[in-house]
Amino acid sequence: MSISRHRSGPGAALQALVSQVHPVFMLPPLAASAFGAVLAREAVGSLGFVHLFVVFCGLYTAHVKDGYVDFHVRGEDDDHPLTAGGCRVALALATLGFAVGTTLLGLAVDVVAVALCLPGWLVGYLHAPQLDTNPVTATLGYPVGIGFALLGGHYVQSRTLSLTVVAFAVVFVVILAGIKVIDDATDYAYDRRIDKRTVAVVLGRQRARRVAYGLMVAGLGGVVAFALAGVFPPSSVGAVVAFGAVAWVARRAGPDDRLATMLLIRASYLFLAALVVAVWFRPLVGNA
Repeated sequence: MSISRHRSGPGAALQALVSQVHPVFMLPPLAASAFGAVLAREAVGSLGFVHLFVVFCGLYTAHVKDGYVDFHVRGEDDDHPLTAGGCRVALALATLGFAVGTTLLGLAVDVVAVALCLPGWLVGYLHAPQLDTNPVTATLGYPVGIGFALLGGHYVQSRTLSLTVVAFAVVFVVILAGIKVIDDATDYAYDRRIDKRTVAVVLGRQRARRVAYGLMVAGLGGVVAFALAGVFPPSSVGAVVAFGAVAWVARRAGPDDRLATMLLIRASYLFLAALVVAVWFRPLVGNA
């Protein structure tokens, strides 16, 4: 069975499979898993790396399934590196990897660790065509997956979920939901033609942008509120400043949703990095 649509041979098959690793969208969930370990005041140990692998397999499943549906089923994309059979092979490999990883976590930790991992694969596999046609599930799928990645990354290290880690997960989901609304608007014209009901299609692009930035403001406001309440370190407000500065530039960049998405995803990297610093050096902040 041919895996690559364009060339034959093992090298071409491997290249086609690797093409479904999208670093820009994979980095935030993987980083969220590692951030969960940081919240447990632990370096990422062996179980942490198993969890990272599980998160990766869930994301890979999402990318392969989305590409399969958009090209082989809907005809939305102009090209795709994998044949339909190649997509099925990739999905089988990712699912096998996910199953092995979650089994190891279940044996080494407990069933709660498995339960916190399962949404990552379910959201990835069901994103297209089940979840991506509804404005709520299309928007929340990726952010909720990241939220569970953070919770799972923390739980496999500490076997508990604190108010702080849950609050961080909620903040991440809200802010990333805003970014996802902007990202979905990049396909507004095509989505409208096929009646794919994203937030931009339902509300229109301008109102969708207002909703998106409103979600981001709400998430950033949550960070400030949690910092004032003592749930987050006071220095976590620095993450608000970092993200807010880039978000302001993105909003001022005009109606280009692709540019805004690119800037906002990078802003999420800065946001997470600033939170890692704030949490890791919390004792220094507390003694200052």
